Amino acid sequence: MTTIDLQLTGNAYGGEAFGRDENGRMTFVAFALPGETVRVEIVDEHKRWARARLVEVLEAAPERIDPRCPHFSLCGGCHYQHIPYDTQLEIKAGILHDQLVRIGGFEAPPTKSIVPSPSPWNTRNQLQFSLANDGRLGFMAASSNDVVPIQECHLPLPEIDEVWSRIDVAQRFDIERIILRAGADSEVLIALQSESEPDLDIRIDLSASLVWLSPQGVTVIAGNAHLPHKVLDQRFQVSARSFFQVNSMLLDDLIRLVIRSIDPKPGQRIFDLYAGVGLFSAFIARHATRLVAVEQSPWSCEDFEVNLQAFDDVTLYEAPVETVLPTIKEKPDTILVDPPREGLSREVRDSLIELTPEKLVYLSCDPATLARDAKVLVQAGFMLESVTPIDLFPQTYHLESLAVFQHPRT
Repeated sequence: MTTIDLQLTGNAYGGEAFGRDENGRMTFVAFALPGETVRVEIVDEHKRWARARLVEVLEAAPERIDPRCPHFSLCGGCHYQHIPYDTQLEIKAGILHDQLVRIGGFEAPPTKSIVPSPSPWNTRNQLQFSLANDGRLGFMAASSNDVVPIQECHLPLPEIDEVWSRIDVAQRFDIERIILRAGADSEVLIALQSESEPDLDIRIDLSASLVWLSPQGVTVIAGNAHLPHKVLDQRFQVSARSFFQVNSMLLDDLIRLVIRSIDPKPGQRIFDLYAGVGLFSAFIARHATRLVAVEQSPWSCEDFEVNLQAFDDVTLYEAPVETVLPTIKEKPDTILVDPPREGLSREVRDSLIELTPEKLVYLSCDPATLARDAKVLVQAGFMLESVTPIDLFPQTYHLESLAVFQHPRT
């Protein structure tokens, strides 16, 4: 392996800083900061770029701080613990701006101030653990498939933190992952994920629900198969396999921001695509609108029906958005999309362009795919009105963004 000294000059999406070597090749380094001089070991080499492992910080940036967690840089869960939280926010806002310029082609992206998390620690209502060979709980190592056993973690809510360290898993159990989720009233659900059906004698001395997840279905071992969540004044049922936003402290603000951006009015027809358990639909439907929701997950659809049962003018399609959107004959006034990290597929983008809603509200969890999709939408006649970054994932490079597009229908 080649070892070089490097002057770092910028931040890249993915949690890395970068600089150019003596030959001008861009080199990316995790757990480092612009302005630092570092000694690195090249681990992935290409003609125009390289990726390197941080060996030593020769000259530290003035803002560098000591990470809170002893597992930082070993476990792959956090990327920014060496950076003060205010600086994390600046980095994320800057990366969003740069992605919109570089990938989206926007000369002056209409970005707004980033919405910070109320706390940079202990915000997550879900953690997913892998198992080390000796049965200890851990996280996947950074840039590796190895499991790092952990003794502490500062990301989850206190009720999850109180439970996970008390879980003892025997090696004979065929368990691939352990997922802990926290809901309203400090309720906790533990999900054991496996490829096989449960065949075990298990004892639970914790105040928590326990379920077994396998391709054969969900087996409730203790308690319930779902958790209650409360957002603003609305209660939600969320099953063990259903997606739900992970930063409980920001959920109320996120809902307010999304609904304010949609601005639903009586008589409007609104589509909620990738609707999940109905987190946004439940608040849209309050405004006497005609709501059409699309969600692929059967578990989320079951939760959606429970969570939206108080509303009449709601239609839910259980299908991939790519499949069902071209078949819907209704013309929407506004569309909300909340796609996975991959962003919108070509088929979905084409359908959105065909439907030409007056307003398109796009909740993104990846600034690169948002920038890509925004470029296509603007080329098709939409106008990008605003993009608001939201820090749902403190201590990591992940970033949520809310983009609002308008279309001047003719």
